[in-house]
Amino acid sequence: MENGYRVDSRDVQDLASVKADYRIPTDLQSCHTAIVDGYIIEGHVPVAEINRLLAERPQIVGLAVPGMPIGSPGMEAAGSTAQPFDVIAWDKAGQTQVYASYPQ
Repeated sequence: MENGYRVDSRDVQDLASVKADYRIPTDLQSCHTAIVDGYIIEGHVPVAEINRLLAERPQIVGLAVPGMPIGSPGMEAAGSTAQPFDVIAWDKAGQTQVYASYPQ
């Protein structure tokens, strides 16, 4: 129960169908998809932003960190410089906005 969340992990063979089922915009897709209290979390989203999302409960579909930027949670690499990245929010109409930027 890291960071206070119980995780039910499922390995799937066809990630493309998961992304399609949840209608995750192609330009926001990454390597992991999670559902947290009804919101889609795509990629290496910092837990601070998930906590903020659950506290504020905005009218969005989810949060995404497209790709796998070095320095994002789980992508830390010793001796490598962290890349800046944005956490992107999207709504049912597919509109996006920057929810947070890193490094902060």
